[in-house]
Amino acid sequence: MFRKHTLLGLVGGIVLTSLPAFSQEEGLNRNEFTAQAFGSFLKTTTSNGVDQSATNSGGVLGSYRFLFNNHSGAEVDYGYSLNTQSYGLTGGNLGVKSYSHEFSAAYVFRYPLKHWTPFVLAGAGGLLFDPKDTPGVSSQTRAAFVYGGGADVSLSTHLYVRAEYRGFVYNSPTYDLPSFAGLDRITHRAEPSVGFGYRF
Repeated sequence: MFRKHTLLGLVGGIVLTSLPAFSQEEGLNRNEFTAQAFGSFLKTTTSNGVDQSATNSGGVLGSYRFLFNNHSGAEVDYGYSLNTQSYGLTGGNLGVKSYSHEFSAAYVFRYPLKHWTPFVLAGAGGLLFDPKDTPGVSSQTRAAFVYGGGADVSLSTHLYVRAEYRGFVYNSPTYDLPSFAGLDRITHRAEPSVGFGYRF
């Protein structure tokens, strides 16, 4: 519980401390809400002779972005997916089916053009791994560095399509299992996504 509160406090603090740092412009649609579908692809890593990987999966992502001016903004995101984390132990493979909840906050730099707006982002967040149907396995939260980029293509004054890539760098979960002790390592999750958004 302490980890969850610390993580939420960190994400909220990043957004709040960045708000006064940017000037505002009149006539700008400052708010953007986006819903996207994403793919989740985890890099396979090895530690102490144990391979760890995860099944490729899909999920949903919701984002809110507030623009300080034409080029700068901040966003908060929530994503959800379900996959199986696999561990190649000496006694055989062990798979832990997990719900994955991702929370993040990021600074966004964008460059508006006539019909589309490319952007890049960087920030921090966390991944909550919540095991399903595996007795004796605890949920676990991991802090993460988030980076990415993409583009918004305008369909009208308020509607747009967003194509995006986000990457997470974090410590792999061990679910507090004694047999996994010391097996966590830095890993990477790639999430390409596409969806629709509304600005106002």
